[in-house]
Amino acid sequence: MKEQEFSPYSVLWKVFSRTAFMILVVIMLWGCWFTIPAGHRGVLLTMGKPSELIYGEGFHFKVPIVQHAVDMSVQTLKYEADASSASKDLQIVNTKVAVNYHLDSGRVVEVYRGIGSDFVDRVIQPTLQEVVKASTAKFTAEELITKRPEAKTLVEDYLKERLNSRGIIIESVSITNFDFSQSFNQAIEAKVTAEQLKLKADMDLQRIQVEANQKIASAQAEAESLRIQKEQVSDQLIRLREIEVQRLAVEKWNGVLPSVTGGALPFINVGESS
Repeated sequence: MKEQEFSPYSVLWKVFSRTAFMILVVIMLWGCWFTIPAGHRGVLLTMGKPSELIYGEGFHFKVPIVQHAVDMSVQTLKYEADASSASKDLQIVNTKVAVNYHLDSGRVVEVYRGIGSDFVDRVIQPTLQEVVKASTAKFTAEELITKRPEAKTLVEDYLKERLNSRGIIIESVSITNFDFSQSFNQAIEAKVTAEQLKLKADMDLQRIQVEANQKIASAQAEAESLRIQKEQVSDQLIRLREIEVQRLAVEKWNGVLPSVTGGALPFINVGESS
């Protein structure tokens, strides 16, 4: 019997083939499952076609190579953008808007099929720009400052109307800043200054009027007091006051008469002997 001829190439081929088979098995086993993290939903694609089934959080199986899963977040996300528009009185308005939103967990397949995973750039960003332009055009530049809550509500209502129907749920909208042209800002500052000066002038006028009224009231009170005192004065009262004055003078007299009683005439001192 002839012995089989030994070939090193055959040995190498066997090692290579077995290694390749093991690698393929590992890849097949590794690729037959996928996980969806908390706050996300999975869309399973079979040769690029999305399945109607929505995969929730946890561990799931799939066919390797043929199928793969797309992870879609349904958590609350935040999108911020700057938008340039014009007010009702044709003032340029630069607006900074922040939007909180999330995907409808029951419509992630619809969102992926109709928009894709890059729905922010495709839908939210252009819709927000359009909505801000439409909203600011309903207010004058000054009203955008004084009626800011109304402007914010209008932007939010427009966004909900446009996006909620497409599976993107708008939770809240915040307008963090309105910025106008330098000339408009200077005009607003001048108006505020003028209003403050007018208010100060009105307050000063009120103070002057109050002080004048106080002086008039004080003078009237003093005049009334004098009138009452005058009405109470009578001849009898005057005589009594004279008697009172004389009594006080007698009480204070020390008993010594004055030496001279006017002019150059001498006064005779009755206290000396002749």
